[in-house]
Amino acid sequence: MTTSLGTFGGRVALVSGAGRGIGRAIAMELAARGARVALLARSASELGAVAEQIHDRGGSAFVARADVSELDDVAEAVRSIGKEFGEVEILVNNAGVVWPLAPTVTIEPADWAKAIGINLIGAATLTFAVLPAMLSRGWGRIVNVSSSRAGHPAGLNGGNAYATSKAGLEAHTVNLAEELAGSGVTVNAYRPGSVDTSMHEWIRQQSPEAVGEALHARFTGMHEDGKLIPPEESARYLVPRILGDDNAKIWDIREG
Repeated sequence: MTTSLGTFGGRVALVSGAGRGIGRAIAMELAARGARVALLARSASELGAVAEQIHDRGGSAFVARADVSELDDVAEAVRSIGKEFGEVEILVNNAGVVWPLAPTVTIEPADWAKAIGINLIGAATLTFAVLPAMLSRGWGRIVNVSSSRAGHPAGLNGGNAYATSKAGLEAHTVNLAEELAGSGVTVNAYRPGSVDTSMHEWIRQQSPEAVGEALHARFTGMHEDGKLIPPEESARYLVPRILGDDNAKIWDIREG
C-alpha cells in the first residue's frame, strides 16, 4: 500500500459500517494514507475481507465486530481496539440503515426506534466511548456520515426514520462541536452524495408498492442513468479533510 499519501502517520482510526460501501471505501482510503484502521460492523465475514485487502496492500487493519446500537458491543469493541492499536484518534461514524421505508402509518414503532438506535444513538454511543481519551490527549477527529436528506427531509417520502435520524445526527454534530471548540477535538458531518451502495440496491429491490412507486422509480432511474458515484470517489473527497481544523461543518460532496 502506497506510503506517498501517508499523511495520517500511523494514527488510529475507527470506521463503523466498514464492511462495505462508503465505510469500506473510507477505511481503505485511510489505510492507504497511513492510518491504522479499526473496522467495525455487525458482519465479521465482510470485515475480514476488508482487513485482508488492507493487509495485502501493506496496510494495518483490525476487525472489531459490533452492533453500534448495543452498548455492551460498543464498549467491548473500543476496549479490544485499545489493546490492539491504542486509543482511537479518528472516528468515522458511518454505520446506518435506510429501513423502515414505507408509509409511516404502516411502520412498527419498534422498527422506527431500531433505525434511530443505529443511525443516531449508535453514532453518539461510539463518540462518547472514544471522546474522553481524545480530550485527554488534546487531539481528535470525529466525522458523522450524514445525508442530503438531513437538509431536504421531504425528498424521501416513507423514509421518516432515516430523515429524522440524519437531521438529528447533524444537530448532534454541530452542538457537540461547539461544546468542544478549542479542545483540539473537532466534530464535523459529511453528506457523501448519491453513492452506488447496497442501500441503494436494497431500495431498488423492493416492490414499488412497498416503498412507493415514485420513490422506487427515482432510485431505479438514478442507477440506470449512471448518476450514482462510486464509494471510492466519495471517500477520496472526505478523507483529506479529516486532519484539518474545520469544526462544526457540514461537508457536502455536491459543493466540492
